[in-house]
Amino acid sequence: MKIGDSHNLPQGIRQTLRFYLTNPAPCPYLEGKSERKAFTNLTVSDPDALHNALSQTGFRRSQSIAYRPACPGCNACRSVRTRVREFELTKGWRRVMNTNNGLVRTPVAPRATREQFRLLKRYLAGRHEGGGMSSMSYREYAGMVNESPVKSLIFEYRNGPEDDAPLVAASITDILSDGLSMVYTFFDPTGPRRSLGTYMILDHILYAADLGAPHVYLGYWVQSSPKMDYKRRFGPLDILDGDDWVPLEE
Repeated sequence: MKIGDSHNLPQGIRQTLRFYLTNPAPCPYLEGKSERKAFTNLTVSDPDALHNALSQTGFRRSQSIAYRPACPGCNACRSVRTRVREFELTKGWRRVMNTNNGLVRTPVAPRATREQFRLLKRYLAGRHEGGGMSSMSYREYAGMVNESPVKSLIFEYRNGPEDDAPLVAASITDILSDGLSMVYTFFDPTGPRRSLGTYMILDHILYAADLGAPHVYLGYWVQSSPKMDYKRRFGPLDILDGDDWVPLEE
């Protein structure tokens, strides 16, 4: 698999890098399709350099693994990222921000807590019951969070500045050389409707703007999947087309 020199991947890593393929499995986005993924291990001498290089070529992180769809004859899953410097809040986005203006974002080290796990279980029960993660144990969640070899944070969102204020949303977020990558988000689905998933994406975009970072990576966009097509709303977006990031047409 091609990793260009322009990504500044150390020579020692390029020489030892190995990619593997998963067995076919049912596609979670397109009915009747199967999926395969190419993956490699991030536990190398310079994991952040590798992670940054792979992110530029459409890979995502899960624990200590970087993966990318590798489905024969299908290119439906496309990596997308928001162009932060060109992003503008619409009237609707401002309503979402105002609805959640009492939330306090706190970046914490990627260490699992029971409070986070309880929130995750409520989220999975309310939004993804019967899904692949619904039976996740605390040990498995701790592995998902703690086993990051790269720069990563958990953004906790609480209803107020107090340490014991209720935790209502969280995002596992990787720190890249050119922005933020939202690895996984979850929130309380039992509270009042306040578009917490949308809010966290908007908050990441605005936070990246404060940092002077040009991109927020949103993972894979699947145009024909209602589960994934929503990402188009957070434009202007770049989409990975072969080896190049190009603007996604509105």
